[in-house]
Amino acid sequence: MARTVHIIGGGLAGLAAAVGLAARSIATVVYEATDQAGGRCRSYDDAASGMRIDNGTHILLSSNTAALGFLTRIGAAALVTGAAKARFPFFDLATKQRWTLDLGVGRLPLWMFDRRRRAPHTRARDYVALVRLMWPTPDQPLEKVMSCSGPAYEQVMRPLLLAALNTDPGAASSDLARAVVRESIAQGGAACRPYLAPQGLSAAFVEPAIAYLKSHGGAFRFGHQLRRCIVAADAVTALDFGEASIAIGPDDAVVLAVPPYAARSIIPQLQAPDEFRAIVNAHFRIVPSPGLEPMLGILNGTAEWIFFFEDRISATISGADRFMHHTKDELAKMIWRDVQRIVNVPAEMPPWQVVRERRATFAATPSQNAKRPGVRTAWRNLALAGDWTDTGLPATIESAVRSGTRAADFVMQS
Repeated sequence: MARTVHIIGGGLAGLAAAVGLAARSIATVVYEATDQAGGRCRSYDDAASGMRIDNGTHILLSSNTAALGFLTRIGAAALVTGAAKARFPFFDLATKQRWTLDLGVGRLPLWMFDRRRRAPHTRARDYVALVRLMWPTPDQPLEKVMSCSGPAYEQVMRPLLLAALNTDPGAASSDLARAVVRESIAQGGAACRPYLAPQGLSAAFVEPAIAYLKSHGGAFRFGHQLRRCIVAADAVTALDFGEASIAIGPDDAVVLAVPPYAARSIIPQLQAPDEFRAIVNAHFRIVPSPGLEPMLGILNGTAEWIFFFEDRISATISGADRFMHHTKDELAKMIWRDVQRIVNVPAEMPPWQVVRERRATFAATPSQNAKRPGVRTAWRNLALAGDWTDTGLPATIESAVRSGTRAADFVMQS
């Protein structure tokens, strides 16, 4: 009998695992509790605003080799747009100053020594804290490893780390912050060119992956929420979906690629992160003025990043727990007021939608980072995947894809 791998969860980690296996001619079945794949990396048609929007605006960097390799494998590399240079424009709402962090194209950090390319009111020596961060230390809050104050931190390090960690950087894991810097700024501008998916996350990541898997004999079962794994000795023998159960053959395997809280309900003894951080994304149906950069960093505003697409303006608030008591209408108005102060837009707010993800990522603190499990479980034919597993990175697209690829490799070796 041919081997089948049953993948629980159709988010990016599950899709990456399935694609990694399908590329090696392994039959896969993906079970997804909802009616569409993509998880937190998807697009949907929003009736209230009349737009097709992403549930969150995600960017890749040119150093995200796993995610970019995934797109290449599924034939979707052309559906993300990469900037020619690692340039990050900023606007400070407090001072009304515009400036651009220009990391250049090489590995050497020459930008630190050019006041036109670094943050205003900073000197080259202000960035020496980055060197201190690179020295390995026991995992601890970042503020115990480097200074989390001053112009260089507030204008460069905090915006970039908050976006990656989705946790206040000072309280965040120094190990995870180090990993982010090691794979981005420390490698120079060539590693930091931003990539966006202008046609949407589903168009780039999800629909091509589904097409790839189906063309390789993969199957999908939507509306299938796993209740529990039925086990005997050291293996999973069946999957209990409530109304039906599916037998797992002796040569088959299972990849559990669901959020950590869902994984713990399926495997109660599993150790996994149990604290989370929110993200707020706002989308406004408007055609931006021509000539704007695709993304803009905001200092001293409600949102930290604003994105300008052909048919909409989107904004992101990371570590957004402090805004969860606001209504969607209040959040939309707060963000739109900031947009008005930055670019030429009408005073009247256009059709909009606000998406609040209360458990968008695990809290990237040392204690939560320590709870991340590896790919292996107590059962020889059950692997874990997800951006919350121990990938060495915070919960990002790159982390999700790496985890899925690693689960596929584990299955092949088991």
